[in-house]
Amino acid sequence: MAEPDIRVNYKGVACPYNYVKAKLVLEEMKMGRILEVVVDDGEPARHVPKSLERDGQTILESFKDENGLVHIVIQKTAEY
Repeated sequence: MAEPDIRVNYKGVACPYNYVKAKLVLEEMKMGRILEVVVDDGEPARHVPKSLERDGQTILESFKDENGLVHIVIQKTAEY
């Protein structure tokens, strides 16, 4: 996996704010760059990747770490 250009931690951030925050970061990034978003397991881990894919972004990877947080690795492939 490629090293993310930016990492953000949205642990404890409720849906849909974690998606909105990730989208705002992606808006400022150049095409092809990689963002890693850390969210809580459950609703955020299900909804954030689906919403970003619906926007045209590419989910490269999603995994749960030893603390139970979900890391979503996104490549910017669409402009907002």
